[in-house]
Amino acid sequence: MNPADPHLAKTRLLDFDAPSIAKLIEERGWAELHRYNRIEAIYDFVRNEIAFGYNRADDIPASAVLADGYGQCNTKGTLLMALLRSLGIPCRLHGFTIHKALQRGVVPELVYPLAPSEILHSWVEVETDEGWINLEGFILDARFLQTLQKEFSDTESLCGYGAGTDCLSAPPVSWSGGSTYIQKTGIINDFGTFDAPDDFYVKYRQSFGFARDLLYRHVVRHWMNARVRAIRRGVLPRVPGLSRPNHSHEEKNRAA
Repeated sequence: MNPADPHLAKTRLLDFDAPSIAKLIEERGWAELHRYNRIEAIYDFVRNEIAFGYNRADDIPASAVLADGYGQCNTKGTLLMALLRSLGIPCRLHGFTIHKALQRGVVPELVYPLAPSEILHSWVEVETDEGWINLEGFILDARFLQTLQKEFSDTESLCGYGAGTDCLSAPPVSWSGGSTYIQKTGIINDFGTFDAPDDFYVKYRQSFGFARDLLYRHVVRHWMNARVRAIRRGVLPRVPGLSRPNHSHEEKNRAA
């Protein structure tokens, strides 16, 4: 490991020396794996063992994301980067905004009009033997994604419920040595790459405003997480223009 490489450095958010992260790496035996398999094991852990969900803020340390056990694009990305760097794998952040429509269905309809039109987004770029690749497909865990695939089995394009893809039946989300995506089609602005998430959040922050930020932290995100858990169980909240009448598991159960 080259300590001078900014793509391997520890930062406030990439706190890979935290005891909980060190313990995880030791228990999983990731340090014993070949480089390719290290990336695969870490990626699969962040994708499926850290469930899709909403933390209190974007700029929380990797150890806090691990403690929560859930996260979204930005926070799961922070944890992914910390785990990769802890094992000597260079990585960086690529920042964007996505259209808020991508979060519709997860954001309750009552508060959806209050959400900013653009949501801060990021993916992780990792250096492999083949060069730099983009990792975004870790955001939605498999159980959550399977509900969307079942409910929208007659379409390949979806922008909503946390997904932005034109290949819903088989999105490139599994690690195979190349780039992975699940929210790519919702991207609006490209802010470029950053050595660490700390640098990104110094320059760009989600513009909720004081009152809406308090509302999000203490009320809305818990509401959103409840909806995410329902989707993971197979119950899709209805959204005008997205979910179809008499198609969700919830409606089928009522009809039974």
